[in-house]
Amino acid sequence: MRRSKKVILTCAPTGSIHTPSMSPHLPVTADQIAHAAIEAAEAGATVLHLHARNEADGSPSPRAEDFARFLPRIRQATDAVINISTGGSATMSLDDRLEGAKAFQPEVCSLNMGPLIFDFSAAGARVDAWQHGWEQPYVEGSRGRIMYNDNAYIERIMVEVGQAFGTKFEFECYDIGHLYTLAHFVDRKLVEPPFFIQGVFGILGGIGAEPANLAHMVATADRLFGEDYMFSAFAAGRNQMNFGTLSVLNGGHARVGLEDSLYIGRGELARSNADQVRKLRGVIETLGYEIATPAEARAMLGLKGGDRVGF
Repeated sequence: MRRSKKVILTCAPTGSIHTPSMSPHLPVTADQIAHAAIEAAEAGATVLHLHARNEADGSPSPRAEDFARFLPRIRQATDAVINISTGGSATMSLDDRLEGAKAFQPEVCSLNMGPLIFDFSAAGARVDAWQHGWEQPYVEGSRGRIMYNDNAYIERIMVEVGQAFGTKFEFECYDIGHLYTLAHFVDRKLVEPPFFIQGVFGILGGIGAEPANLAHMVATADRLFGEDYMFSAFAAGRNQMNFGTLSVLNGGHARVGLEDSLYIGRGELARSNADQVRKLRGVIETLGYEIATPAEARAMLGLKGGDRVGF
């Protein structure tokens, strides 16, 4: 692993898991997403991992027109690296999920390195009343859905987005096997180092949020990729802050955001993404590390630059 005292702090403001009824602070309109992202960057987020939502009801959207409502505003207001999700939602086709990336050709896209059960149905138990008709069946239906990326899909994303536009990837690895899938594509030279590997812990269907699992993932990535990669990690839900801290202590980077957890502490809803950024930033700096600037992150990740995107 390429270790550094400069920590790339990613913020994922909205995602496609949580729904409007779960928190009044979840950004769902374009204005809210733009404000949340800009505020997170001002609080110290180096990278902004972005999903779009339907303006009318806050449901996940893959449409370029919904990304277009907030992407230029964020870029005009901050120099943070913008990362567009190609994961979208398990209810979307691959072509749907690639629409935003192809339209806007960002510096970074997320790339799920394999299929998995992605069950977030338990999140619905905390909702007293649903605001929109789509929410309850969407959340409870996650028990029976697969977040799908097979090797053919992964190759398409690498070719149609990475090679086509010079976009680099945040390789989201939900289990150890996903690292070996990445190694397969590295051997085929479909992607080039440095690799930015995002370990995802605590999703029902993926690897558990236990410190030994993070150590195992790092050790496996070290064997497969040597010094050609940087590691980041986040855990869904209550383990968000301690796993971000643990990743940094292991020489890596970290991610926060309301996509991953709606809370700032035990039983306390986060009032903003920026609050989560500030909390983890404080821990990181107390430990003697520094938050990487966007310019430093671009150099570390080998990005093409914010002047070569399509928005």
